[in-house]
Amino acid sequence: MTFSSRVKEELSRQMSPARHCQIAEMAAILSLCGKVQIDEEDRFSIKINTENVAVARKYFTLLKKTFNISTDVIIRRNAYLKKNRSFGVAVSEDGDARKVLLATKLLDEHGEIGENLSVVGNLVIQNPCCRRAFLRGAFLAAGSISDPEKFYHYEIACSTEAKAKQLQGIMATFDVDARIVQRKKYFVVYVKEGSQIVHLLNVMEAPKALMELENIRILKEMRGSVNRQVNCETANINKTVSASVKQIEDITCIRDAIGLEQLPEGLCDIARLRLERPEATLKELGEALDPPVGKSGVNHRLRKLSVMAEDLREKSAVSEWSSDRSAE
Repeated sequence: MTFSSRVKEELSRQMSPARHCQIAEMAAILSLCGKVQIDEEDRFSIKINTENVAVARKYFTLLKKTFNISTDVIIRRNAYLKKNRSFGVAVSEDGDARKVLLATKLLDEHGEIGENLSVVGNLVIQNPCCRRAFLRGAFLAAGSISDPEKFYHYEIACSTEAKAKQLQGIMATFDVDARIVQRKKYFVVYVKEGSQIVHLLNVMEAPKALMELENIRILKEMRGSVNRQVNCETANINKTVSASVKQIEDITCIRDAIGLEQLPEGLCDIARLRLERPEATLKELGEALDPPVGKSGVNHRLRKLSVMAEDLREKSAVSEWSSDRSAE
């Protein structure tokens, strides 16, 4: 079972105690994956179709608890993909269908139904608790969440831009900064920030999924921190080794050209010590001197040796050039 399926399974078992919240959740499910049929005698029926059994079970339970009405459950298996099943939950009686549509404010007092089962400006989401339930229903009906081990991505696909903007606005009331992108014929409301997805799981009341995601986030942050520290230490080691190699080359150049005994005492001491201890850090070199010298003092002496070595190399190059010219 994917992480997204586990979240939906948990949300399907989360039942709001208040009837108005149950109606808000039902309004979201109907708006995002429901259909209304009106026959030639002006009789209503409503139906949702979903491939997730948890969504079908939740909608069925909401209808039973909120309205105590009977429903028809239809299970279909894809003829080409035998493992795929779709679930339909239908309210076929005209009176029951009207009762549900009126309660969810999808049907007005004149018997007019909003285009695309629009819930924009719907009164069922005035209270914060109802907005929580509405987000839960919307995610159950048309949402998905990526495997947090790979990356963070939460989304709900809407058939119209107006529905997407309404969801974005509801999330904003919970301090979630959601974005909207058009993908083919859908408008997708999405969140990519890990901490905001955790907050959304809390808003929708999915504590188990929240804890699972938080544990994964902590482990990923710890791994990232360790990797950064290792990379930093590796870079420092490489830098120290490269500097040491250059210093030894400079000291060897001076030794071969004029001899280390010709250097001032301080430079001679640090030169001999560096040749003896090529792997030592500046701090360790300074502590090995008598009297000890700080890192800046050691660095200053080694830089003096570097300048001296460069001067000797330049003089050697000029001398070789002069010799070649004389030979010509």
